[in-house]
Amino acid sequence: MQAKFSGHETFPLRYGWLYKLANYVNSKDKLPSTSKLEAPQSIVELGVGKNMVDSICYWGKMCGVVNENELTAFGKYLFSEGSLNSARDPYLEKKSSIWLIHYLLNRDLSSLTAYRFFYNFSALQHFEKSILLRECIKKSEKLVSNSLFNEATLKKDIDCFLLNYCGKRKASGKKNIINEDDFVSPLSELNLVADLGNGNYSSELTERPDLATEVFIFALAEFFKQETKISKREVINFETILKEPGSPGRIFRLSANGLGYKLDEACELTTGISWVEGANSREIKVDKNITEAGITLLSKSFYGV
Repeated sequence: MQAKFSGHETFPLRYGWLYKLANYVNSKDKLPSTSKLEAPQSIVELGVGKNMVDSICYWGKMCGVVNENELTAFGKYLFSEGSLNSARDPYLEKKSSIWLIHYLLNRDLSSLTAYRFFYNFSALQHFEKSILLRECIKKSEKLVSNSLFNEATLKKDIDCFLLNYCGKRKASGKKNIINEDDFVSPLSELNLVADLGNGNYSSELTERPDLATEVFIFALAEFFKQETKISKREVINFETILKEPGSPGRIFRLSANGLGYKLDEACELTTGISWVEGANSREIKVDKNITEAGITLLSKSFYGV
């Protein structure tokens, strides 16, 4: 695992950025560039400054929307499959689309960021920013194979993570005026992290009733495929789905009860997922037709197209 605590230029993911990027890649067959030759065109077409162009490309890659030169299957499915009319949710009007982006942003453990650390390796539920920083520094030393980061860079990455998921908190005494900063990132809609003020934050493990079962099934299938490839078993136990890095329980911040409810809903929604009574614990089996379905698990009926 490589440390990657920079690249976003301190800008959180913003509304419209992924759609802008998908349109650019569709029309140009390449990613925007801030090279001396291509920067002017990228800046004009995306309508942002040079640093934001780099940030848009960063978030597009980290969210699994683009690779080096083209849209991924997910990028095509959600933002543009030939035309705007065939895109499932280009403006992220469905909260489930944002849950999907959150999952794809945090499941890849080939590189470690502040947000991937928090959702996969941290047990903090009530914390100060300084405590998260100390924990991340201490554990990262064991997690990453490189040491090319410093505390200042990590602080900025943590700030960006919190901006993504909390937005900006108004200073005490300021008028309740709505402005652009109140809607910085679509990820803040998920209410996964709360800014309590005075540098305190909370991110409790709960049932997540607004997490669509179809999105949970997609995440479960992806995790099951990866986990059973390593274990060589045909089932995975409840605790693994709840606590293992990269698992739905971890990334969606589910409580044990919440995960149980989501698994029950998944079993009811599809015949390809079932409970299995293990020797010491309950286990889950996911059929091959589910694990190989990929993004198509998000059915046409789910997105309405």
